[in-house]
Amino acid sequence: MPSPEGRRSLLTIRIVSLCSFLLLWKLASQWMDSPIILPSPEDTLKETWILLNARGFYQSFGATLVRGITGFFLSILLGLCMGILSGKSYLFREFFRPFLTSVQSTPVLAIILLALIWFPTETVPVFVAFLMGFPIITTNVVEGILAVDRRLIEMAKVYRIEPWRRILYVVLPSILPYLVGGASSALGLSWRVVVASEVLSQPILGIGTGMQEAKLRLETARVFAWTLAALVLSYSTESIFRWIVKRLKRLA
Repeated sequence: MPSPEGRRSLLTIRIVSLCSFLLLWKLASQWMDSPIILPSPEDTLKETWILLNARGFYQSFGATLVRGITGFFLSILLGLCMGILSGKSYLFREFFRPFLTSVQSTPVLAIILLALIWFPTETVPVFVAFLMGFPIITTNVVEGILAVDRRLIEMAKVYRIEPWRRILYVVLPSILPYLVGGASSALGLSWRVVVASEVLSQPILGIGTGMQEAKLRLETARVFAWTLAALVLSYSTESIFRWIVKRLKRLA
């Protein structure tokens, strides 16, 4: 943990960085002299305020939130199951490896387009978020299982410790850091692919839908405002996730 002086220094650096970014943005918008190409920070702020008071904004925000969280939890649930099976069985791991490699190597846009053929528009973002996070979770869980100290497992068997205690006190502590790391990466990726999927699939409500509609009307400031909403959604959920992980570590 940094000292109070260190935290203040970090805060100062971040404030200076933000102010520098806003200044460059302002100068670039003045140089462009075209709000359609690059609106100014104050125009974007005004549009954000209007958007916050617009009818349907919070429904769109909530719809994107539900889709992202649903896809994220599905990727954790199935990724954990497949990761455990792959970690325990070499043959299953090698059998399943080509599928994981194929998913990780396929462009996101191609997966979105295929999902548009296979699923209703409301389901496309959930499926894409799940499919993008699933290989990350699975791979990390496999690495965690392979990192378990086999000597501890053998010692637990020698002392006839119950299987559930071996899992709780030996296997789980080894897997957990890998699972948390994978979940953090998958969560950050989820919001990017969910919004991108909404832009293409155009569900009734969604941040991506709002961005696409604003883009068609050449309302660039509103596109920036929707983008800011997506950034807030991503940052807040990742912060909550980190807070939950810290609390669990303290309880442990």
